[in-house]
Amino acid sequence: MDFNVSLRRAIKTGNVILGQNNTEHCINEGRAQMVVLAGNCPEKFRESLGAREGLFVYTFQGSSVQLGKACGKPFMVSALAVVEPGESDILSLKRA
Repeated sequence: MDFNVSLRRAIKTGNVILGQNNTEHCINEGRAQMVVLAGNCPEKFRESLGAREGLFVYTFQGSSVQLGKACGKPFMVSALAVVEPGESDILSLKRA
């Protein structure tokens, strides 16, 4: 599975929430199936997610600038939440 291709497909066909604040709100509502964090995501935010039961967190091997580019966005993305994967196989990372 190519992570970048799967992520773009999820953004295009599913429901993906971008940004730390929006991601945290989505998690609090119990809608996030998966959270993706950039390699340089602030440690305080990363630690706050560690205390969540049953939340699958994937760390992207790159910076927030690179994660933004992987999303097809012209800005930094340090965190995102996958609510619905659409036609993407991105949730297969949970089983890997």
